[in-house]
Amino acid sequence: MTLQGVGTTGAWLESHDRGERTFVSIGDLVLENAEILRDVTICYQSWGTINQARDNVILVNHALTGWSDVPGWWPSMVGPGLPFDTNKYFILCPNVIGGCQGSTGPSSVAPDGRRYGSRFPAITIRDMVAAELAFSDVLGIKKYRLAVGPSLGGMRSLEWAVQHPDRVDAICTIGSSAVATGDQIGTASIQIRAIKSDPHFLAGDYYEQALGPHEGMGIARRIAHLTYRTEAEMDVRFGRELQGDETGRYAVESYLDHQAAKLAQRFDANTYIALTEAMNSHDIGRERGGVAVALAGITIPVSVVSIDTDRLFPPRLQAEIADLVPKSVLTTISSPFGHDGFLVEVEAVGAAITHALT
Repeated sequence: MTLQGVGTTGAWLESHDRGERTFVSIGDLVLENAEILRDVTICYQSWGTINQARDNVILVNHALTGWSDVPGWWPSMVGPGLPFDTNKYFILCPNVIGGCQGSTGPSSVAPDGRRYGSRFPAITIRDMVAAELAFSDVLGIKKYRLAVGPSLGGMRSLEWAVQHPDRVDAICTIGSSAVATGDQIGTASIQIRAIKSDPHFLAGDYYEQALGPHEGMGIARRIAHLTYRTEAEMDVRFGRELQGDETGRYAVESYLDHQAAKLAQRFDANTYIALTEAMNSHDIGRERGGVAVALAGITIPVSVVSIDTDRLFPPRLQAEIADLVPKSVLTTISSPFGHDGFLVEVEAVGAAITHALT
């Protein structure tokens, strides 16, 4: 990690290397529901060099099952000459509160020495942004050049534009929305029920057990993954093919089993529930006079990226943002991969981000 022009507020950068996870305390966090999350830790990673003016910082807001290592979940986006150009910008990506990749979440040890588990409080998108703001203050970042993110990250980026226009020059929201729809909430509620129905869930207090709610988590992931891709892709890619092994499974079943197993190895079920419920709570217009009023009040430039085959966040949701935000531009990306197009179509998504930065 290279740092230029750093005073005492920049000492936090001097002791770690490029890409390594770093942990900072942001103190106590008062949540929207008035509960207090004590002694919150934020895990983050960073790339590039902060300049003398400290005005080249990009905040990357990760998606639901993402984490602070941007190259790990968003390949070909961070590095010299890439959309998040480390020759020009200093890139920060914090793991959200409620997460399971280093930031305070349900699997963290509470002040009483026991893991939070079922005691972890409900959090919202606005709580996540409040934590990111406190994180920025601790790091001495007064203003971001851009706040950008897909899906859940796009929700948080939009909240930055509404709540803190003095702390960010512009935002880019990708495959996201101004409000969670009934369809999204309905699909998410089934995933949550699958996890909670697993006999090993134990109301969320399974951390001391030999086996956690892996089966319920796997079912949730299978449901979610189908919403991330498209009907056409599933049919063309797998059709009615059998896996060709002794299980007698269809090839698409094997594929979904693989996706479920991958997530179970690195993600916590309580975190999946907490972040999914936070997404369900998303409403940019709540207590602000409605969606139209909230979006019309945004004063900074907003780049909106839509994926034409996205069935989880259909294009009409991004069009709504672009129609209502005064300084906005809508980019529609054509992709056969649905919502996951933001991960796959890196060239087109990267071009949109580069445009947002200019």
